[in-house]
Amino acid sequence: MASAHRHRAALAARVGLAAARGARRVPEPVLRAGAALAADLAWAARGPRVRQLEATLARARPGAGARELRALSRTGLRAYARCWADVATLADWSPQRVADTVVADGVGSLRAALAQGRGAVLACGHLGSWDHLGAWVAQQVAPVTTVAERLEPPEVFAAFVALRRRLGVTALPLTGGGAPAALLRAVRAGGLVALLADRDLTGTGVGVQLLGEPARAAAGPAALALATGAPLFPLTCSSRRLPAGAPARWGLHVQVHPAVAVPAREPAGGRPAQVAAMTQAVADVLSSTVREHPADWHVLQPVFDADREPVPR
Repeated sequence: MASAHRHRAALAARVGLAAARGARRVPEPVLRAGAALAADLAWAARGPRVRQLEATLARARPGAGARELRALSRTGLRAYARCWADVATLADWSPQRVADTVVADGVGSLRAALAQGRGAVLACGHLGSWDHLGAWVAQQVAPVTTVAERLEPPEVFAAFVALRRRLGVTALPLTGGGAPAALLRAVRAGGLVALLADRDLTGTGVGVQLLGEPARAAAGPAALALATGAPLFPLTCSSRRLPAGAPARWGLHVQVHPAVAVPAREPAGGRPAQVAAMTQAVADVLSSTVREHPADWHVLQPVFDADREPVPR
């Protein structure tokens, strides 16, 4: 069963890579209309991932009825499809277009930290279009170093790494060794590291309350900040409809939140207690944004402890 799933996943990845390469030759309005149609078809089929998304969104909209959650999941899938359209087209965007499609708040504190040569760590969620976000941060603030899940087959992963490199983002493989040391070097050299924090991808995360419910979040952002002495900034983004005459219909609102306070190191808890407290502070920020913009939270996998049973395939 697992082997069959890996085979299907690899085949889907190859098809996706071929589609992304071909998409650059398609007029952008046609590409985006096709992405919206694909999202609607997936939503109408209501497969296990869509059902999982609706179960997740129910935590952000407690008390919502089935009809409201269905409408919210459709909006979310369309927003997710726009992210993949961005992946296919971002390498061809001009710097001006990237700048004109983002409104950002709170960036001054991040720039100030980098200007001091301290480096900085961003704790992000699966919110908005993270490739669009990465392109903007790399262009307007500093080049970005991050990690990415390995995709199979290897040529698909290599293609996505190459895309992010063109956007100014260095993506290191999450597994296989070398990433932790490289991230440490990047921050200690005064660089900017951005890490996703709302899912535990390595099995080494810490327990948090996310949207008021037990979940596990990535400990990496807090651990990296503590190891280097760099500030840890939660960063969130959400979709925003652009006005007439803008270079695209949709853009992003980016919010850099105040740096997370570093708690005193108590002998009883030590560094793990500090990591846990800082990770919870990040989860609190992410929870607030998800409640405000649930359709921009692109998580089709189990996030909460109560959903840890594998989704049927």
